[in-house]
Amino acid sequence: MITLLVFLFILGLLIIAHEFGHFIVAQRMGVKVEKFSLGFGPVILKKKKKDTEYSLSAIPLGGYVKLAGDSLEEFKGRSFEYFAQPPGRRFWIIFFGPLFNYVLGFLFFWLVFFAGYPTLTTRVGGLVDGFGAKEAGVKAGDKIIAVDAQPVEFWEDLQDVIQDKKEAQKVALSVLRDNKVYTLTANIREKKIDDLLGQKRSVGLLGITASDEVVKVRHGFFASFLLGLDKTWNLTVLTYQALFKMVTGKLSIRQSVTGPLGIFYITSKATSVGIIAVLQLIAVLSLSLSIFNLLPLPVLDGGHILLLGLEKIRGKTLSAKTERVVTRAGLSLIAALAILVSYNDIVRFFGDKIARGFK
Repeated sequence: MITLLVFLFILGLLIIAHEFGHFIVAQRMGVKVEKFSLGFGPVILKKKKKDTEYSLSAIPLGGYVKLAGDSLEEFKGRSFEYFAQPPGRRFWIIFFGPLFNYVLGFLFFWLVFFAGYPTLTTRVGGLVDGFGAKEAGVKAGDKIIAVDAQPVEFWEDLQDVIQDKKEAQKVALSVLRDNKVYTLTANIREKKIDDLLGQKRSVGLLGITASDEVVKVRHGFFASFLLGLDKTWNLTVLTYQALFKMVTGKLSIRQSVTGPLGIFYITSKATSVGIIAVLQLIAVLSLSLSIFNLLPLPVLDGGHILLLGLEKIRGKTLSAKTERVVTRAGLSLIAALAILVSYNDIVRFFGDKIARGFK
């Protein structure tokens, strides 16, 4: 039950941020907002304030802002209608939805760094036979405090330093054991692994596993701001790299894209870890939603922006018939993608449980 509530809260927050971006800019541009809906399907609650009806619907998997005259079939030529605005003003109305999600993602990363997040220390939990650490005399429970005189405080730092090493290199490990520091010389062994984009790369390994020792790391207000910016930028670059590899067939869509079922599963895991994991999940999902919505596909905000660009070049809007065809094609594409992603989520996250149920 807790997972469901957290899941609905996350979806609601992402949808409200996105639609509020459209809403606030439309109002600033003098466009009448007829409806602001959280969810689809049967209306549970609704309230009208000034010209806008605010509603909560039964299916919480999306939302929308209905603008006056936002389709050519409805457009009557009145000044407060969407299509009465020039392409530049309509661009800002569309763009601010994804922009608000992007900013929300950054703000949550900033909050995570400032509030403090758990991270593994460099204490050794176990050793792998045939690798340099065990041969050098490293023991479970040792804490590695430096590599080649370079201090390392967290497991991620240690990984970064070691993985950059190559086969046949030796490293001097400063190891804390029983309150004494020992210097041990270990050989690096190289191995090919899959990175986040599914590409093979060679990394150096010591042959150690982490213990379960965790510390909470906090940063100052301004340091957290900069770390949040860096995290946001890195995730943006990584996401676009992944999209490019998916389009070119170098990365499996099946293993790289998730939908509501997958998000629910991930939410359950984050909820069990704690509030910081949930905040980080919100940041990642908000950024991902922003980037996805800017893809140049019909129905998505990026598709609308693409059509605005064509309109600017042609000097006139699309015909009502063409708009209808594009909208239907976009809805069909999104529906097919939703079915594919949902099927993949079921297989990837719940396949084992389903298989056990038939035994």
